[in-house]
Amino acid sequence: MTSTKYIFVTGGVTSSLGKGIISASLAKLLQARGFSVTIQKFDPYINVDPGTLNPYEHGECYVTDDGAETDLDLGHYERFLNVPTSQANNVTTGRIYYNVIKKEREGEFLGKTVQVVPHITDEIKNSIYKLGNTDQYDFVITELGGCVGDIESLPFIEAVRQARFELGPTNALSIHLTLIPYLSAAGELKTKPTQHSVKQLLEAGVQPDILVCRTEKKLPMDLRKKIALFCNVPHNCVIEAMDAPTIYDVPLLMRKEKLDERVLARMKFSYKKEPGLEHWKEFLGKLKNPTDEIRIAVVGKYVELQDAYKSISESFVHAGAHNECKVNVTWISSEKIDESNAETLLAKMHGVLVAPGFGERGIEGKIHSIKYVRENDVPFFGICLGMQCATIEFARNVLKLEGAHSKEMNPETKHPIIDLMEDQKNLIEMGGTMRLGAYECQLTKGTKAHATYGQTKISERHRHRYEFNNKYLDEFEKHGMIASGKNPKTGLVEVVELKDHRWFVGSQFHPELKSTVLNPHPLFVKFVKAAMQYKADKTSDNS
Repeated sequence: MTSTKYIFVTGGVTSSLGKGIISASLAKLLQARGFSVTIQKFDPYINVDPGTLNPYEHGECYVTDDGAETDLDLGHYERFLNVPTSQANNVTTGRIYYNVIKKEREGEFLGKTVQVVPHITDEIKNSIYKLGNTDQYDFVITELGGCVGDIESLPFIEAVRQARFELGPTNALSIHLTLIPYLSAAGELKTKPTQHSVKQLLEAGVQPDILVCRTEKKLPMDLRKKIALFCNVPHNCVIEAMDAPTIYDVPLLMRKEKLDERVLARMKFSYKKEPGLEHWKEFLGKLKNPTDEIRIAVVGKYVELQDAYKSISESFVHAGAHNECKVNVTWISSEKIDESNAETLLAKMHGVLVAPGFGERGIEGKIHSIKYVRENDVPFFGICLGMQCATIEFARNVLKLEGAHSKEMNPETKHPIIDLMEDQKNLIEMGGTMRLGAYECQLTKGTKAHATYGQTKISERHRHRYEFNNKYLDEFEKHGMIASGKNPKTGLVEVVELKDHRWFVGSQFHPELKSTVLNPHPLFVKFVKAAMQYKADKTSDNS
């Protein structure tokens, strides 16, 4: 066994309490002390990965450099730690059973009866230990999705019980995140749900070492002592987690509650130094004290659930703070936009981002939005399908190619501006078969893209099947839409932009997946800056 310490984060009472944010905040505090930390997420659903899930089902599908389609919590991990994650950082029940069944088919179990214990739990433990066995990390934090008591979570809880036994008390620690609801009618906080949640965890053989209690109100000492007494933890290990103004406040709130100190003390780990959070505090200072304010429309088909565009939303937070500007995002369903109302919906915006997505629903609304911003010199940013829609709109309304479309939406189109990649045409399975992960891109000097990055070679993450059809590229560039970024090996178009427009940029890749607190993505930074300039120009024109 290595010297790596393992921290397990479970949740109870209800879902969506913020295990991912607590895990990321603790990791940030430990990292700020000089420790190397990584976080992994275990999801108890039977899908092998979130790649085939509708965003309404599970929110955004986050993609890592190595091409893994993962849970959106990995985005939080990267945004907080500024360290890339990988396939090993997200494991589902589906992946566990897939691996075990594959081993059984290959005869690895030598004819034994394959069971949940030990075979499934062993596979889970292998995934837990995988990141620690490299000696790369001082701490591996494992977040378990779902709630204690869920049927589907039981094998994971059992694996945690076994891992804690194998690792020993100073090498493994359990944090349980729970809820202390406030009953306004009674005017008091109630601890009973937390007691029951911990009882369920104890019945599964896991004693939590630290309780993190989500609450709307301050948690007084007498209540902390009551929780400690009934849940078998020291009262200084009952941590208050009050609702915060932003997720980026949580590391500082957890520092105030000494969560990191409690973890280090319980694991008998000597402190390297006090947390160095100066850059984090500087970011928060800019975020909370903007000198300007803009309105950005995000046009997409999943806007009813903002978790579907979580990385885009957070990228605007990072870019806004960098520019000392508050970015007010208006989410507009592309299904509600047509030629007659595009101006009404978008006229008061200082910039428009057309979001990624799949399928035909809402596609024409995206195209009408792009036509409006192109003709009215409004800053535009298109991502993945948003970039593809920009080329379709340009083909229809500038090149006058009637019926121009994507073969994804209209297989019979006479002008397939967007077409399926050759290596995708004969695929039958959907999961994990897109162009996924990080690919290089060569930027053309003298373009907005080159000026934005300040370099000619970049690497960005992808998640798509269809590409711009290079048969039309010469015609596009003659009329002012240029390919400012291409894949150096295949020549596939990665970035398009308009020459005679203040800011009209579309990327086939997903820049939002690489934006972090300490490194806001340059495309978002420049898009926000362009929107600020557009607002200033409009204000000047009207004065």
